[in-house]
Amino acid sequence: MTYETITFDLTDRVATLAIDRPARMNALTPRVFADLTAGIDAALGQGARAIVLTGTGSAFCSGADLVGDGGAAPSDLGEALDTSYNPFVRKVAALDVPFLTAINGPAVGAGLGLALLGDISVMARSAYLLLAFVNIGLVPDAGATWLVAKAVGRTKALEMALLGEKVDADAAHHAGLVTRVADDGVVLHETQRLAAKLAAGPSVAIGMIRKQVAAALSIDLEQSLAIERENQTRAGYTRDFAEAVQAFGEKRKPVFEGR
Repeated sequence: MTYETITFDLTDRVATLAIDRPARMNALTPRVFADLTAGIDAALGQGARAIVLTGTGSAFCSGADLVGDGGAAPSDLGEALDTSYNPFVRKVAALDVPFLTAINGPAVGAGLGLALLGDISVMARSAYLLLAFVNIGLVPDAGATWLVAKAVGRTKALEMALLGEKVDADAAHHAGLVTRVADDGVVLHETQRLAAKLAAGPSVAIGMIRKQVAAALSIDLEQSLAIERENQTRAGYTRDFAEAVQAFGEKRKPVFEGR
């Protein structure tokens, strides 16, 4: 399949999607979201068991392309969220495979939202996060409000959203916004290494874990216990669990099939 705005690679069950608009710092357009959605579908259809999102060039993503090809920004920004941004965020949240982000450069505005969608996020030392919406008279979108507030709490989230200042890689890691920091030249390789580890793991359980944790952020203990029971029942019937038990008895590492 040919994509206009992204590159696609599938190696060893790990799909790597890179936003490929370096001249625009990988700014987001409806076409980008369409290509990313198609790329995810293609990856799953070809048996991918982990997905990595990154950017080409010096940026991860600079947020919405407000200039585009020279035309004016749409008058109803909410419509753009309805048709492009929110469906993509929901699609990623609903995935049954892990989704990782290699933050190779600045992640700004909605680009920050995409960066923090990662179940695991690896950030380049020279990169920065910027919740820039207030600087142009807008409010956070692409799930950034929820993602930031759940990661750092009310006070830090408001500081980032109201002041619109850069957060460097070390500060982002210290605040719990990203999982790891890596040298610029290896950030994608490190993310793909982690993705390969997950792709070789018990995929059914991994898919349930990512949704179980997301649910736990918004429910009480009793509800969480109920979800854990339901998921554990399902996990207990998988071939991967049976393989793990057998491998334990045989004193070897399990070989998971993702079933």
